Amino acid sequence: MRLLIMGPPGAGKGTQAKAVAGHFEVPAISTGDIFRANVSGGTPLGVEAQKYMDRGEYVPDEITNNMVRGRIAEPDAEKGFLLDGYPRTLSQVTELDAMIDATGHRLDAVLVLTVDQEALLGRLLKRAETEGRADDTEDVIRRRLEVYTAETEPLIAVYAERGLVVSVDGMGEIDEVQQRIFDALDDIPQS
Repeated sequence: MRLLIMGPPGAGKGTQAKAVAGHFEVPAISTGDIFRANVSGGTPLGVEAQKYMDRGEYVPDEITNNMVRGRIAEPDAEKGFLLDGYPRTLSQVTELDAMIDATGHRLDAVLVLTVDQEALLGRLLKRAETEGRADDTEDVIRRRLEVYTAETEPLIAVYAERGLVVSVDGMGEIDEVQQRIFDALDDIPQS
């Protein structure tokens, strides 16, 4: 199974990505993990990415694309993968298409966790309070949600046109959401 997971900040993507990856016996791959591995490993791509991150700048697509290409080419991803945090731009969608096409496979599904905005805001404010994240004010969280919506709606639209989007209600207990995800994905033919 080759799939993407998308959803707003606080929707539970990280938690659900691990469960879904375990269910389908594929690696859960997040761009954050890829960046950290390349930077801590001192790879040429990691050294280059670090320069941008140190300046608080967006890491260019070319670097990110090459890191993702390298990661999904690793042996543990041969039978599939779950990508979290990639693609984030329309050009990255095109690049990911080429990466997967080169393997002779296709993307099987794009899992989108849907969450009520006000419930999500409450969840994120509570998390900010319990984790001591004073910078996560209501205004900051609302802005993050606006940015997410603006950035991902065009991507979700592309994948919806291809018939790949599987939307699942991300509200409720973790195990309830997992079961809804498994029920939605288990019947999808895998490439």
